[in-house]
Amino acid sequence: MTGLIILAVYIAIFVVSAFVLKLIVSQRQDYTSLKTVTFGDESAVTSNGTASVISIVTIFLIWGSFTGSSWLPSILHAPAPFVGETSFDYTLEDANGVTDTATVTVRVMDFGEKTEKFQVDPGEGMAKDDAVSMQASRSVTILFDKNDEATRKEGAKVVAINGTPISNDAPLTLDVGRFALTDKGAISFSAPRGLQMDPIYLPPPEDVWKRGIEIATEGYRNFYLHEHLAYSLFRVIAGFILGCVVGIPLGYAMGLNGWFRGWFDPIVEVMRPVPPLALIPLIIIWFGIGESGKVILLFLASLWIMAIGARSGVSGVKITKIHAAYSLGASKWQIMRHVIIPNSLPEIFTAARVAMGVCWGTVVAAELVAASQGAGMMIMAASKFTLTDIVVMGIILIGVIGFGIDMLMRWAERILVPWKGRG
Repeated sequence: MTGLIILAVYIAIFVVSAFVLKLIVSQRQDYTSLKTVTFGDESAVTSNGTASVISIVTIFLIWGSFTGSSWLPSILHAPAPFVGETSFDYTLEDANGVTDTATVTVRVMDFGEKTEKFQVDPGEGMAKDDAVSMQASRSVTILFDKNDEATRKEGAKVVAINGTPISNDAPLTLDVGRFALTDKGAISFSAPRGLQMDPIYLPPPEDVWKRGIEIATEGYRNFYLHEHLAYSLFRVIAGFILGCVVGIPLGYAMGLNGWFRGWFDPIVEVMRPVPPLALIPLIIIWFGIGESGKVILLFLASLWIMAIGARSGVSGVKITKIHAAYSLGASKWQIMRHVIIPNSLPEIFTAARVAMGVCWGTVVAAELVAASQGAGMMIMAASKFTLTDIVVMGIILIGVIGFGIDMLMRWAERILVPWKGRG
């Protein structure tokens, strides 16, 4: 339910922002706005910097709002779960149809607080008062008959909560919380959950920031944060470069020669959809659990993408350009050097960006193979101990570094392939 609300909030902010921005931009004229035809024209579609900023701010605000971040004013916080002391009455009916009412006092602790047992005066009668402690946004099973004179084994059962009938197939939702009866007749109670998420599932941004500073200054598993990131970056770049060195010539050969294409096309097309995770057992068997196995896994993750990108680039060269070069007396090498390679570079750069993204996505799996350092190892080790703040921090850092590399490759593409999109 919380996830649907978050999605709805995100979509609403997107729609409102787009509408407001369109009103502002409609008052401004530039070269694009003067075009008579813009739909389908790539030059008319450029990344809107304002939209990018709003997008990032929106994600941060939603994250902080639904985690109760101290970085945001409380007015922006989503409704928090109930914390404090509450109580409810249950009506117990014994095997003979005799009923009695008792009170259960519930102490709901905030996220991260330790629950402690406490007692209340049981009172008199067949049903005795009880006390239970629980954490916010969780459920607790209440064995109400542990001190009652009539027990479930003797045929006693709960028939009402706060005077409202309840049964095994009819859960009950009241102001105090949600109630259900288990298969054995115990009371399952959930206090009002609100919309904020438990830090064990998603910590607030300040917790992730503090954990990052801690690992950067004190380390995690005998390595500092920059060392973990450096190891992952080295593995990704090494695997990616190997993929380019082998994949690009292979793609050119497949694009230029029918024999090469017939020979390698089945291999490439069969291996392309195989996820790198499926190759981990073979990588361990063939290359062991050392550093070479991790690099080879990343090499295989990028190899097929680069081969297909290079093949597509060669196949996409306009035949009229080749005919024009032949008519001017160009040799095959000159056509390769001045026509095919320049015109295929845009496709290769696009494939390289995709391959780099896949490598970053695979590095977590690669570092499962007996790694003692690396961002992926850090994420997997933290997940075993439900250290969600480290997991989120690692994911963010991998994403940010991957985005930075992608931006660097876009810059290199603009410098090295200025003719892209110009025919």
